[in-house]
Amino acid sequence: MSLPAQNPSVHQQKVVIPNKHGEKLVGTLHESGTTDIVILCHGFRSTKETDVIQNLAAALENARISSFRFDFSGNGESEGSFQYGNYLREVEDLHAVAQHFCGQKRVVRAIVGHSKGGGVVLLYASKYHDVKTVVNCSGRYDLKSGIEERLGKDFMERIKKDGFIDVYKSGKFLYRVTEESLMDRLNTNMHEACLQIDSGCRVFTVHGSADEIVGVESAHEFAQIIPNHKLHIIEGANHSFTQHQNELASVVDFIKEAFHQDNVPTTTGT
Repeated sequence: MSLPAQNPSVHQQKVVIPNKHGEKLVGTLHESGTTDIVILCHGFRSTKETDVIQNLAAALENARISSFRFDFSGNGESEGSFQYGNYLREVEDLHAVAQHFCGQKRVVRAIVGHSKGGGVVLLYASKYHDVKTVVNCSGRYDLKSGIEERLGKDFMERIKKDGFIDVYKSGKFLYRVTEESLMDRLNTNMHEACLQIDSGCRVFTVHGSADEIVGVESAHEFAQIIPNHKLHIIEGANHSFTQHQNELASVVDFIKEAFHQDNVPTTTGT
């Protein structure tokens, strides 16, 4: 699948931001000449270079909105070791990024996350109440689900016995799940977190009806408990919106509408 053509007036720049553990988070700033900026967050075992994240950055470029896509610690170009759970640690990575841009006198107008990143941006909104527009693409509501598919039915017994589970695919080692990282995921309660999101925070959930990894019922669960919520189901779309990238650009329409509601100009200069 081809990516949208880059806007020639947009400057891309590599930016390195330390998290609170001193690890360097590496990202790409798409500079469109706006004070406002949108932060894009990737999913599980993914990076800032995935089609979903790059296409969202390109759609924001076309709307003349600056964005920043980065790798969470332990992923992509960023420092740190990969961990299975790590939701709350990734929230802190996102906070470090947001604080960096605030320190540069920029305004983080929206945070957007895909898959696990969708959960991270919702958890961020439940803890930090400084971003008023949150977009959850294909996020999972019940973090106790989806584990058996990756680790096997007897995962709890095995991890209690050995302290870890190594995950392989086609005989190739992918990653190690420690008991600590598994419990981190199991103890992360999205329902309770979503109840802590301010009613003034606009949340947009977009999900594919044919999502093969995170069932579309997750999107409906979020819609029921988040007060200021808009739901958009893309018929026939899979988890990564492979054949529905144009429809995914509705995310940008929601962000532009939020900008308009805030009555904030999106460009700088004369």
